[in-house]
Order: sequence, then C-alpha cells, then structure tokens
Amino acid sequence: MALIVQKYGGTSVGSVERIQAVAQRVYKTVKAGNSLVVVVSAMGKTTDGLVKLANEISTNPNRREMDMLLSTGEQVTIALLSMALQELGQPAISMTGAQVGIVTEAEHSRARILHIETTRLTRHIKAGKVVVVAGFQGTSSGGEMEITTLGRGGSDTSAVALAAALQANFCEIYTDVPGILTTDPRLVPEAQLMDAITCNEMLELASLGAKVLHPRAVEIARNYGVPLVVRSSWTDEPGTWVTSAKPQGRSLINLEIARPVDAVEFDTDQAKVALLRVPDKPGVAARLFGEIARQKVDVDLIIQSVHEGNSNDIAFTVTTPILKRAEAVAAAIAPALRSQSHPKFDEAEVMVENNIAKVSIVGAGMIGRPGVAAKMFATLAEAGVNIQMISTSEVKVSCVVNSAECDRAVTALRTAFEIEAGEQGSRGAGGDEGVGGDKLIFLSPSSPHHPPIRGVALDLNQARLAIRQLPDRPGMAAKLFGLLAEHNISVDMIIQSQRCRVIDGVPRRDIAFTVSQMDGENAKQMLIQVATELGWGEVVLDSAIAKVSIVGASMVGQPGVAAKMFEALAQHQINIQMIATSEIKISCVVAQEQGVKALQVIHNAFELAGNEKFVVPA
Repeated sequence: MALIVQKYGGTSVGSVERIQAVAQRVYKTVKAGNSLVVVVSAMGKTTDGLVKLANEISTNPNRREMDMLLSTGEQVTIALLSMALQELGQPAISMTGAQVGIVTEAEHSRARILHIETTRLTRHIKAGKVVVVAGFQGTSSGGEMEITTLGRGGSDTSAVALAAALQANFCEIYTDVPGILTTDPRLVPEAQLMDAITCNEMLELASLGAKVLHPRAVEIARNYGVPLVVRSSWTDEPGTWVTSAKPQGRSLINLEIARPVDAVEFDTDQAKVALLRVPDKPGVAARLFGEIARQKVDVDLIIQSVHEGNSNDIAFTVTTPILKRAEAVAAAIAPALRSQSHPKFDEAEVMVENNIAKVSIVGAGMIGRPGVAAKMFATLAEAGVNIQMISTSEVKVSCVVNSAECDRAVTALRTAFEIEAGEQGSRGAGGDEGVGGDKLIFLSPSSPHHPPIRGVALDLNQARLAIRQLPDRPGMAAKLFGLLAEHNISVDMIIQSQRCRVIDGVPRRDIAFTVSQMDGENAKQMLIQVATELGWGEVVLDSAIAKVSIVGASMVGQPGVAAKMFEALAQHQINIQMIATSEIKISCVVAQEQGVKALQVIHNAFELAGNEKFVVPA
C-alpha cells in the first residue's frame, strides 16, 4: 500500500462537475489500496476575483489582510471536495494549512515553509480518511498564529512539502497539460511530451518560465528526494516523472530555508580563450562554435558580453589538454571575422589565458535567493580573489579566478557556507551538476531516451542592466550584487566584458545582468544613486529583450550543441546580444520582438517536435 500526495490545480477543480470528477479519481486510487492526502487550489479564477475585490477597496491592500482574504479560496474547495468524497462513501476530512500543521515564516504573501507538524495528519490517514488540504497557505511560527500564504505556485509547494514531511511514496501534480513538454504548447503546438526529466533540468525550465511546476516545489523534491509526477486531470496517461538522486539525510526542520549550498566544487584544469572585438551581427557565434564543434573541441562556459559600438567579445573555457586546439580554431577564424569588421573599429583579436580555475557553489534554487550569489562574491572579495567570469544557473554559481587563488577561494567559500570537508566537490567536479559525493546519475547522452536537449524555454519578462566602466578589482561584484540582494532583487544572467580599459590609471570592465522586468526601473534608479559614490560609469536599462534557453543534462561532452543553437538563430537573422552557459543550460538574449521566433526555430533545430498537437484548455 502506497502513501500518495495528489495536488489538483484551479482548472482541475473549477466547477462542481470537475470537483466530482476529482473525487471519482481520488476514490478509485483509495480503492486500489492506497492512503491519500489531496492538496487543492482555489476553484478556477477565484483568486483573481478576490484580488480584484481587494483592489476595488484599496489601491495598496495590506499584505496581512490579503493573506486572510486569499486563503479563503482554498477553503471553499477543500470543503466541497470532502463533501463529494463523503457522497461516494469515502471518509474524508478537510483541513486548512494551519490545521494540517504547515508552519511558515511570518512573511505575508511570500512565506517559506519552516516545518510541518504531521501528528494530526497521520492520525486521520491511519483512520482511513482522505485528508483534503488547502494548498498555498500556512500559519506563522510563534504565538501569533498568523495566516500566511506561500506566493505564486504555492499549492505545488504545499503538496511536495507534505510529501517530504510524510515520506510519501510519491507526489502527483494534476494539471491541464498531460505532463512536461519540450516547450510551451501555446507557442509550439507540436511540443513533445517527456516521459522523465531530472530535477535539475526541471528546476532550470521552471525558473525560465515553464509554468507546469513552480521552482520552489522542484527544489523541495530535489532536496528531499521526493519522486514527483506531473499528469493530466482529464486522462489516465502516465505523465512525466521528475527524478532526483537519493539525497543525503536532510533535516525537515527549516524545510524551505535550510542552507542553500550543498557543496563547493573546483576545477583547476581550465583555460580561457577570448575573441575580442568580433562583429555584432547574426552568424558570428554560429561560425565560431560550428568550427569548434567540427574540430571536436568540448567547451565548458561560454560568455558573450554586451556590445560596444559594432563589436562584441566572446569568451569560452576549455580543459587545459585541448587548449592548443581551441586556440588554433579561434586564431584561424579571427581573420575571417576581421575582414567583415568596419574599418574604423579595432580588429578582432584572440586572447588566451591558461592560469585559471573554476570555483562553484552548488545547491537548489540559487536564482530565487538573491543573497546566495552576493554572499559568494563577497566571500571571494574578502579573500582578495578577483572574479574574471561568472556563470549562473538554478543549481550552480561558478566563478573563473586565477588558478593561484583557487585554494584560497575554496577554503573561504567552504567556511562561509559551512561545508564540511567531506561534502567538498572534487577537482574537476562538474559536468553532471550533482551534489558533493551524491552525484546524479543520468542516462548516457547517446541514449534515445535522453537526448542532449530536453526543453527550450522563453522568458519575455526580463530586463537587462549594464554598468559601464566598473573598476576591475576584488569586491566590485560583491558590492553590486549585495546591493541588489538587500533590495530583494533576483539576478539571472551575469556577464563581465572581457575587454579591460585603463581610465585614470584604473583598469575597468563593463558588467551586464538580467533581472525581472518589474524590478528593472527600481534597480536602475538604485544603482544610479550609488554609481558616482562608488566610481562606476553609466547605468543603462533595456527592457525590450527576450531570453531563450536550451536545457539538458546530457549536453556535456557534446560540442555541437551550442553551435546548433547559434546556427538556428543565424539562419533566421536573429542577432545574439548576450550568451551565458552553465553545464546544463545555454541562454541567449535576443531582441524582444524576435523572442517567440527564436524559441520556435531552436525547438525545430533540435527536432523536439512530436506528431501530436497539444491544445491547452482555457
């Protein structure tokens, strides 16, 4: 007999008929010999309606009262679903987040779960009842007993957290799509259904705007090894399994705010090749990385900075043994790029650096926690370590530093994030983006069940900020991203220019990064205020951008993947403004009006389309 947690979203319980259909499904699962906890969202558009009511009363509703108001939506659903189950002869009891023991931070509208008191819940399960739980809500710790809500995607988060706390056999997320698709079916109707995906891949896709699962829910599943399946409410299809490695024992106390970093990894076997002043036009990255792929040169990080005039810099890292081959490819292609350059600009040049190392912090949900990267940069600054390149993903933040400073960097990071020596990532660790000594095992890249690219995502809600002429010395990234973290602004891509200019005896670089569009203007004004005081140059905001990304754990060791993505964009005259990569993701910033086209041509280039067309129900 299995203990299962099922979650049904708003559309799945949007009417009396749909609630009765959910009751039938739940009843059938219990009759098959399972114990069940069911987590539900508010019916249909109830939450939107409650928000509208609040806005009619107040232009800036009090957040405590908003939590009080919004938590009522789920209470309607739990009572109705419990009644529907009782009508079928199935004992059931409805419970609010507070009654079920979900204890959260006292942070209205975006609380994180601290722990779950499961005693009452377990008693009802043992008595043979289906426990129907209000998702999206909890109660604050301490004597106040304030009702709190978890923010967007909160019901997913509630369900996976309950599955972790109860050590359930698995958690089923029922939604209006048949599982996890290779991309958004509203943009590509032929998007293909996946039978399985790893938690790390899903974390990236979820944070990139794939709305099937919220990143916080995936983060809990990954941290606690909860088997997760996404299925359709309307069919009996098997859906998509989200798989994770068996985690090392992790406390269920401070469930969502436990330490964000699991391991520190480093790789001293790295070298950097940069092409400076290449033409800023479609096809340049495709030519360079196409040739790199033909020469079987495997690239690790790829960074393309914001352009200056009509030219860009592209830098990439490789392992030391293949540096000569990589350098030869770059040197051979540079003249071809020069001949296209406008005569008044400096010519493309190749720069090689082989005394570098990559240090990384690893853990789930990095991007959603703005303080984590800031703490890494501050730690390196305090240790006197200058950062040459930065790569960010949902599960890893990597910095390229001077190899002579690697040991100092690793020791400082291990102390700052309280990582024991036994949890330390080894030299050359990386590749699979697993954790410490508990690496994820992926299917072989050549396996037909695990192609190198699992999904393509588009984010049209980002803005890019660029700061010109930042002094190139330890502590600058720490100051910049520390300021953003203090204002709770999450940063996604971070790119430093490779070119260094000496102004008044101080070497300076440009730095660019992407934030949520709604944070763009605030971040710009805040940075302008401190720019003069800190000796920074101009702060430039561009909100008309789109970020298109490919995700796949098996792209490691396949040098042609980046080339194929860049070539697809070049063929359709889509110019790449920025490039940033991690081991399992490649992201390109393009003009906003070309975003949807970029997603479609990349999805097509990797032959991810299936034979069936998916229509998302209204």
